[in-house]
Amino acid sequence: MTRNRILMAGFCVVLLSLAHVALAQDAKVAGAWDLSAAGRDGNVMTQTLTLQQDGTKLTGTLKGQRGDAPVTGTISGNNISFSVTRSTPNGDIKIDYTGTVSGDSMKGTFTVMGNSRDWTAKRSAGGSGN
Repeated sequence: MTRNRILMAGFCVVLLSLAHVALAQDAKVAGAWDLSAAGRDGNVMTQTLTLQQDGTKLTGTLKGQRGDAPVTGTISGNNISFSVTRSTPNGDIKIDYTGTVSGDSMKGTFTVMGNSRDWTAKRSAGGSGN
């Protein structure tokens, strides 16, 4: 009877460890995304967000009407955070994005010059990465 209890306890520890590993995995966001957000004039602007993922580290490019801008950020579980710095005639402007990932979609808020707005993103067709 004691041996069965020890085996059962060992089995439970292994099962809980596997469940913890599965829950702790970071979302996979590498690839191309169609990111949409309302601009200053209220019109929705769609840009292409291309991400590379190395563990929790994110790099990439945001391409849109205002040209290309580098992206840096992190992913932790399903929480994503990244920044874009755009060069303008009046100097550089940093835009901070935070949000959550759910499968092939993301949503959150971005902050630029003290103002926050909502954003959404859908994985582009054929946009899955590594």
